[in-house]
Amino acid sequence: MKNIRIALWGAVVVLLGVMGWLTMELTKSREEMVEEVYGTPFQLVAQNGQPITEKAFQGKPTALFFGFTHCPEVCPTTLFELNGWMEKVDPAGDKMQAYFVSVDPERDTPEILNQYVSNVSKRITGITGAPDKIAETLKGYRIYAKKVPVDEKDPKGDYTMDHTASVILLDAKGRFAGTIAYGENPDVAVQKLENLTKT
Repeated sequence: MKNIRIALWGAVVVLLGVMGWLTMELTKSREEMVEEVYGTPFQLVAQNGQPITEKAFQGKPTALFFGFTHCPEVCPTTLFELNGWMEKVDPAGDKMQAYFVSVDPERDTPEILNQYVSNVSKRITGITGAPDKIAETLKGYRIYAKKVPVDEKDPKGDYTMDHTASVILLDAKGRFAGTIAYGENPDVAVQKLENLTKT
């Protein structure tokens, strides 16, 4: 019985040690995320057909949303709401910027993106590019995106995209500054953007 008790206490001590180490590692990686420029270098195309790189996400606080033009609800809703929040926080349009990065480059050409985004906002810029370059960018920004057939019996037919639905917030140096979740309370979202403009 005594040996079992000693073994159990030993297991508890080891478990506590592992939990302490994990907590330190998670804290360290979060601090690294805050200190370093978030994401990855990229060379993509803006909705006006001009080249764009990760440098565009520096100089001003930035709101980033990853989606696609065939998105039935989440993307148009998020773009519409983001535009409205930015109008409240930055009426003159000189304190912050926003980008809509396509997760569906096969269908989202610069022309299609330009038409789609311009119908919702003059303040948000669409970004697309070659599928392999978009894939690298999504990975670098830790964005989940997966092609899903509309009809499982026809996997090569029409499809939709599952994807991360949060807006990523970056400070003026391109560092991670938080997120706005899909369906976030509008007052909370506005407050987050206001806080972002003060970083």
